[in-house]
Amino acid sequence: MPDHLTVVEHPLVQHKLTIMREKETSTAVFRQLLREISLLLAYEVTGDLAMTTKVIDTPITEMDAPTLKGRKLALISILRAGNGLLDGMLELIPSARVGFVGLYRDEATLEPVQYYFKVPEYLDERVVIAVDPMLATGNSSVAAIDLLKKAGAKDIRFLCLLAAPEGVARMKEAHPDVPIITAALDKKLNEKGYIVPGLGDAGDRMFGTK
Repeated sequence: MPDHLTVVEHPLVQHKLTIMREKETSTAVFRQLLREISLLLAYEVTGDLAMTTKVIDTPITEMDAPTLKGRKLALISILRAGNGLLDGMLELIPSARVGFVGLYRDEATLEPVQYYFKVPEYLDERVVIAVDPMLATGNSSVAAIDLLKKAGAKDIRFLCLLAAPEGVARMKEAHPDVPIITAALDKKLNEKGYIVPGLGDAGDRMFGTK
């Protein structure tokens, strides 16, 4: 397994992912499971955040207590499917700053086309977590990371639900400094650029669209 890739093999993550993969799973259940699984993935991606201490008063005594160091995290949703992961992560990290990168895939070329970009200030001083359920060809993810780096981001992590080997390789080639955290590394991409076995189009399944 590539050293820049972390597959979260927690039993609850894998169990929920299996239900999400099933084609009979309803939009409502899919959406709820995506929120739940994002909490568990967020726990993994934030495991090495820098810490400091501050003096607090407990009901018993004064103490030096651990607290997060530096500016608030920046969570960047790669639209539109990234919002499903974003919602769950914000439950765990409600003080995080939020940004959005709007990209859609040209179905003929499979290349990303940008239509929106709005991110928090001081990205160079924040841990930046980009979220998108699917790392397929990697083209959109690479384009999103390109934009974030141009905006100043230096410490970037990429969080996804499923990854294909082709997307992992593309990301490593373009951004070897960006670790990838995912729930599963699937077998391959099909001729249409979809992950196999995958779970279909995450955005369509989450929003009930075709």
